[in-house]
Amino acid sequence: MTTTRRRAAALILALGAGLATGAAAQDAAPKEFRIGYQKVGVVVVARRQGVIETRLAPQGVAVRWVEFQAGPPLLEALHAGSIDLGFAGDTPPIFAQAAGNDLVYVGASVLSGDGEAVVVKASSAIRTVADLKGRTVAVARGTSSHNLLVTALEKAGLAFSDVRPAYLLPSDAGAAFANGSVDAWVIWDPYLALAQAHDDTRVLTTSRQTHAVSDFFLARRSFADRYPGIVTATVAALADAAAWAEAHRDQVAQVLSSVTGVPYPIETVVAARSEFGVGPVTDALAAKQQSTADRFHRLGLLPRPIQVRDALWTPPRT
Repeated sequence: MTTTRRRAAALILALGAGLATGAAAQDAAPKEFRIGYQKVGVVVVARRQGVIETRLAPQGVAVRWVEFQAGPPLLEALHAGSIDLGFAGDTPPIFAQAAGNDLVYVGASVLSGDGEAVVVKASSAIRTVADLKGRTVAVARGTSSHNLLVTALEKAGLAFSDVRPAYLLPSDAGAAFANGSVDAWVIWDPYLALAQAHDDTRVLTTSRQTHAVSDFFLARRSFADRYPGIVTATVAALADAAAWAEAHRDQVAQVLSSVTGVPYPIETVVAARSEFGVGPVTDALAAKQQSTADRFHRLGLLPRPIQVRDALWTPPRT
């Protein structure tokens, strides 16, 4: 049996058991379970539906939600112990692992669609990714957008050193893009959809066109090892929320808007191009993560090489 099959089998057994693992250690269960999230994805749907709260209620565990602009600060909070589990793109956990953050991958989403892109102003002379040479590009360091930019440049025959990165979080990057301080912006939904709501924004390439990747659910290793029932129950609840979202896309936009505060018309765009699905971290996904980690280290952007497989979590068998 392959590593992925063993990991998937363990996850399925644990998910099927629901809270059985945690029930045995009910007295030791934390009173509060803290989840980090961003303004997009199945985690937002799960929060609105209260499916995680429902699964953890028998243990008397309350859920607290903490919002972040991007994956890197979310994983910093995970490392600091401010949250217990979170959701981030492909690149933040690579940088976090290289920095010594003892996180573990506990699940993955389906491959991304067109909800992340490299954009320029419609009036810009930049027509292709190759035209970014010598230009200033706003991007959040260590995020999936950082990976999209690196990969898009390589596909266009450019090196990362051929552009001038402006490392900015979405709020600051959006302002810089709007006032013309940067030539391009690499960003994800719903910030991408907000930018596209203005007629002066043009897409150069998207993740789907460049390199489709997955987002990941991550936990502190110490928390996952101590409370595996809570982690597996949470991943099961997220899978339920994802299945509902796939079957009720007409309602997803309203759910996203009610939680994030992003206008409903914007969230309809986000919902239409989002993919919903939760499963284990397969060998293929781990290999893609390793390839990304190796690329960033080769470019001198990652401080040290890492082995992604060291951070893959297998739920204990019950």
